[in-house]
Parts: sequence; C-alpha cells; structure tokens
Amino acid sequence: MEEQWIIVDELLSEIRIASNPKNKPVTINGHSKDLRCIGIGTDAAVFQYIHLPNYAFKLFADEKQDKIQLEAQVYNKLNGSPYFSTCYAAYDRYLVLSFESGITLYDCLLQGVHIPYQVIEDVEDARKYAKKQNLNPRDIHLKNILLQDGRAKVIDVSEYSKPGDDHRWEHLKKAYLAYYDIIDGKALPFWLMETVQRWYNQRNFSSIDEFMKDVLKLKFFWK
Repeated sequence: MEEQWIIVDELLSEIRIASNPKNKPVTINGHSKDLRCIGIGTDAAVFQYIHLPNYAFKLFADEKQDKIQLEAQVYNKLNGSPYFSTCYAAYDRYLVLSFESGITLYDCLLQGVHIPYQVIEDVEDARKYAKKQNLNPRDIHLKNILLQDGRAKVIDVSEYSKPGDDHRWEHLKKAYLAYYDIIDGKALPFWLMETVQRWYNQRNFSSIDEFMKDVLKLKFFWK
C-alpha cells in the first residue's frame, strides 16, 4: 500500500457500507471529518480524503466486495483513455481512483447548465474505445457522466463486464438530439427529474419517442 494512503485506509476501516434491496443506494454507517462523501451508488460509496484531493476511494458494501477485482480489471483494460477515471489500486474493501472534477449531466439539468454536443461525441468515442477492449459499455446515464471543461468523463464502469444492452445510452442520446433544445438553459425541478427517472425505470413504453411524448405533457416545459 502506498504510504500516503495508509491513513485513509485507517479512516475507511471505521466506515461500513450496507447495500439495500430493490437496487436502492447504499447506506453509510460511520463517518470521519477528514473524509467527504462525493458519490453514492447501489454497490458502493465514494469518498475523498481532504488532504489528498486528487484521489477518490470507492468503498464497497460488505456483501458486494466480490465486485472490486472485476471492476479493477475493467479499469485496467480502459487504461490510457481520457474518457475514464484511472484506477491506482484495488484492496479488500475499496478501489483507489483518480478524483474527477465536474458536474454530472443530471445536475446540469437541475441547474440549467448547458450540455454541449461535444459531450455526446465524447461518450460515443468512449464507448467505441471500451468495445475495442472487449468490454460492454452499459449503464451509461445522466448520473454516470461528468461535464468536465466542456468535455465528457464517464465515471462508473462497474457493469462493463456484464452481458446485454440496457439501451440507456441510446435512449439518452436520442432524447438529447430530438428534445434537448426544448429544455436547454432551464433549471428543471428535482421532482420532475425524479418523476422522469421513475417512469423510465418502469420501462412501460414501446419506444423512447413515446416515452418523451408523455414526459413533455408535464406542464413545466410550457412555462
């Protein structure tokens, strides 16, 4: 273990992560004033040590630790691409990743921050690169893409070793191309974002166009 990470290892040992049913975000038990939680997923939570801000420590739930080495292998295959984080080390309970600044596309919509088309092109290039490494780039959605100096950074690769196509990126790209101009520059309310996400996860639609027609019926867009 790198000497600079030893103190972080000690701090992380005081925190336990528990997964929850129905694919809900994990629960964090314990805390440290020197650790800042910067992300919560369904398998892990990500922390930044305030005295080593260039690193992110992805701490997994006890029952999800079998995924650590699998994810580390994915990062190893993606090494060299500017579109993904760097994985520096994999330990029994956590990964050490590069900290990536920026704002998620989800928060861009909440705050009315413009999402340039360059982001779409970057994610397309990121997916092509991953496929060349014999990976399956899936689970790419608004919360897994950062807007970083006008470019895209994909921050979660945990499902790239799974089979199948969840169509999330294809739907997101099509929605951007066909409908983003309607909301560009508008700060969307949290309730609206959560409603759209819940509807989408239910997958009760035959096409993304049908889904978007229902979304656009919400009166907010016409204010």
